Parts: sequence; C-alpha cells; structure tokens
Amino acid sequence: MAKKMFRYFGGLTLLQENWLNKMAANGYRLIRTGKLLYEFADCVPGAYQYKVEFIADKSKSDAQSYKAFLEGCGYTVFYKNANLNFSVGKVRYRPWAENGAKLATNSSTFNKELLIVEKENDGKDFVLHTTIADHINYCKKWRNIWLTYFAALALMGILFAFKTPVTAIVLGVISIITLIPSIVYQTQVAKLVKQHDFEE
Repeated sequence: MAKKMFRYFGGLTLLQENWLNKMAANGYRLIRTGKLLYEFADCVPGAYQYKVEFIADKSKSDAQSYKAFLEGCGYTVFYKNANLNFSVGKVRYRPWAENGAKLATNSSTFNKELLIVEKENDGKDFVLHTTIADHINYCKKWRNIWLTYFAALALMGILFAFKTPVTAIVLGVISIITLIPSIVYQTQVAKLVKQHDFEE
C-alpha cells in the first residue's frame, strides 16, 4: 500500500538521507518523488539503503550521465529538488547552484539538484565517493555553500540593524541556523582529513 508524505529539506541532504533510511528501516521503500512529495511502498524493514547526492554543480548532460552511471551500477535513482522555486518567466533562481545562487533556464538541472540513490541492503558497502579526497571535496563544497548563506544573511542583518532592528534580529537568527550545517560539514572534513593522513 502506497504511503505519501510531504517534506521539504532544501539543502539539508544529511537530514533527508537519515529520514529516508529511517523510513526504509520501518518498512517503506521510496517509489516516487515530487517537489514536496515522497511516495513509499511497503517493503521488508531494512531491505533498502539511501544516499542523497548533490549535483547542482553539474551541467544537465553531466548530471544525466552520472545518473545513468549509477543506474548502470544497479542502483535505483530519483531526481529531487533542493531549490526554492523563485522564477520570473523562464528564468529561475537557484539558491543551491554551484558557488551560491545562480539564474537558470529550462535547460539546466533546475528542480533536479539532488539525486536520491537507492541500494538493496545486501550487506555490501554503500559508498558513492570512492576516495577520501573525493569525499572531502564534496563536504567542502556543501560547507562553502552554507557559509555563503551565513555571510550573506549576517551582512543583511548588519545593514538592517539601524533601520529595522526586528528584521535584523530575524536575519541574525536565520544566519546562525545556516551556520549549523557548515559546522556539521566542517566536522566531517576534519574527520576525513584525519583519516586520510592516518592512511598515508
């Protein structure tokens, strides 16, 4: 029996990944996604595992090739949006694009910034980043995106401080919230760097 749930995780890929794996552990396998929709079917609890991969920094063709590569490895792959869908005509605002916000047209990966990768839980390792260096670069990319948002919101808060203190406080609180994922990813980077140095 299908189970529909509505969630928005934005760029919080780790949170989304953990939630999907918790759903699988409770006997629900992902079968379809939408902008806010996650549709699940019943399955044996713990039969599947999930990874969420950020691909907004890839071109449309590179993203399609990467998806095809993962499917060729035997994985089931779903596109998922991370953006907030700000648009004017055919031009859309992509806050999760590489190096911060960018404008995009229909030929881009708009609404397909993430890949949800599903693997049968066969006891084998589920690793998308095959080298520590690759994993470090991936975590640094996410850390820098969140730091960009923190800096932008903090600057806006300072600019509004003398005119509209309430707005400045709200922006300050939001900027602190965006700092949390940055710290999470930096912690991962430090852990991976330590592991890399140990292996060398």
